[in-house]
Amino acid sequence: MQSTKEMERAAADGDISAMTALGKLSLIGQAGTLSAVDGTKLLLAAAEGGSGEADSVISVLIAADAKDLRDWSLALGYLQRGAERGWPSAQEQLCLVACDRSLVLAVQSGRREHAVWEKLRDSVDVPALLRAPPAVMVSKAPRVMTIRGFASPAECGWMIERSRARMTPAQVFDWQTGKASTHSSRTNSAVRFNILDTDFILALLRARIADATRFARTSLEEVNILHYEAGQEFKRHFDWFDAADESSAAEICAKGQRAATFLIYLNDDFEGAETEFPLIGLRYKGTPGDALFFLNVDEAGKPDRMTLHAGLAPATGEKWLLSQWIRGIPGVGV
Repeated sequence: MQSTKEMERAAADGDISAMTALGKLSLIGQAGTLSAVDGTKLLLAAAEGGSGEADSVISVLIAADAKDLRDWSLALGYLQRGAERGWPSAQEQLCLVACDRSLVLAVQSGRREHAVWEKLRDSVDVPALLRAPPAVMVSKAPRVMTIRGFASPAECGWMIERSRARMTPAQVFDWQTGKASTHSSRTNSAVRFNILDTDFILALLRARIADATRFARTSLEEVNILHYEAGQEFKRHFDWFDAADESSAAEICAKGQRAATFLIYLNDDFEGAETEFPLIGLRYKGTPGDALFFLNVDEAGKPDRMTLHAGLAPATGEKWLLSQWIRGIPGVGV
């Protein structure tokens, strides 16, 4: 593996692979003195130089901060170019979001007609992909809502497969140290998606979550995918931080209170494993694509102790779940 200095020299000489690799490392602060801005410039240069991988990363950077449909169109343009250049992930994602299913089936069977990636891109209905289905209030105190069909089966399967090989023991926030660590109260596994792990599909899901919850996308933490094997659980806990605790207060000051939690159920081939709210007698088990959204704070913005909840263990099978924690202040109307 090349060192950062070696990559810098290769990138300076116009090596597209080195520019892409160095740009990616810069985005997550692992390229020495190079900043995320430097990384974006390197990736743009690599994309212009012919890197389908760089195209795919730039697509995510644009989608992650997209303000309107023009931005989403630009992001799709980079994804299309990445697909045209043979980047497998770009091709797979474009097939997933395209509305022309007959053309998708042709591509998946190996038939590639002229301008196929452009045609697939043109068939993408971005407004429909961004629009969240209506929520149903199932509890007013605490505020808990469900959303049927929030994600498509294809999106659910995509997130499971993107996570399967990367699972590690799940952690909890240690109020004494102010850091995350493993604990006997949580025995499942998890994987977190940083900006490099994020792809166009996940960027769409995050935008849809922001639409459903009326929080700004900047309030969304990094996504976690959770996996529970039979017998694994996350015992009763709160998602909010206790301002009376010094380390938690520092966390709130730095990043804001964890005001809400949004869960997407990715599969249903298991028994048990409901999300339980014991203080209000509520247990919920969604079908693939269903979502559960709850506010961790009351209307005054104070931690709501009625949100005590648990991830119960599957009796059989395995459970997959997308978990999105949200910081800050709820939007008007939530």
